[in-house]
Amino acid sequence: MNPETMIRLDEVELCVQTVGEPDHPAILLIHGAAASMVGWEDGLCERLASRGRFVIRYDQRDTGRSTVSTGGRPAYDMRDLADDALGILDVLGVERAHVVGRSMSGGTALILAVDHPDRVASVTFMSTTTGGDDLPGPSPAFLRAVEAPAPDVDDRAAWVEWVVEVIRAYNGESPLFDEAHVRRHVELDMERSADPGAGANHFTIETRGPVRGGFADVAVPALVVHGEVDPVFPLAHGRALRDAIPGARLVVLEGAGHELPPARWDAFVQALVEHTGSGS
Repeated sequence: MNPETMIRLDEVELCVQTVGEPDHPAILLIHGAAASMVGWEDGLCERLASRGRFVIRYDQRDTGRSTVSTGGRPAYDMRDLADDALGILDVLGVERAHVVGRSMSGGTALILAVDHPDRVASVTFMSTTTGGDDLPGPSPAFLRAVEAPAPDVDDRAAWVEWVVEVIRAYNGESPLFDEAHVRRHVELDMERSADPGAGANHFTIETRGPVRGGFADVAVPALVVHGEVDPVFPLAHGRALRDAIPGARLVVLEGAGHELPPARWDAFVQALVEHTGSGS
């Protein structure tokens, strides 16, 4: 992994990290709500780079080492987050990237693909949804777990334990949940975050969509990746997303919930490499 770099875009600074050769096809990884770039774990990014990809990950606003909203009130919406992604590509000199939007950031990926197709070589929607009213809601067990109040972020041990339990809920009934691995990841995330609790601001932003259309207007190659037992957006959401996008392909990660466990990295990497070109 290359060293982390701070990139200034107008009033915000974003922490960015890359791996791989800059002349290889670029993959821009955008994580979901409240998640910093380390949610795209080092080992996963390195596997993609070893397959001939230039991998870009970054802390979105209010996560990791990037700018935290003043007073905890986010003065941005999803279109601003899409502009952040474009700004990062500009600074890195990337004309077109294969965009991967995970969970909440499926909305960001949609904006990029529909409103800025000249900058998007392909798009991948992971663990996300069309938002259709006829789709099944989150599992009751998931809702009960995430409704537990967050502890004081200054109580490090309590905070780590709470986040581990939230991630357990996002895994749902998946047999692939590895508590020790998740705990190490949560501790790393907390160590490098300017304000570990600021990511909750993502749940309050306005999720405005593209100006030029919706899923039916995605004209770049599209891949949908979805966990088989996702408790947040059950698999029907992934199927609906595939059906909503012309020519989209669906890859189901066997036994996976809303998260991407290491046990399914190879399947994800293979699907993404195939989607973005033959690779090496």
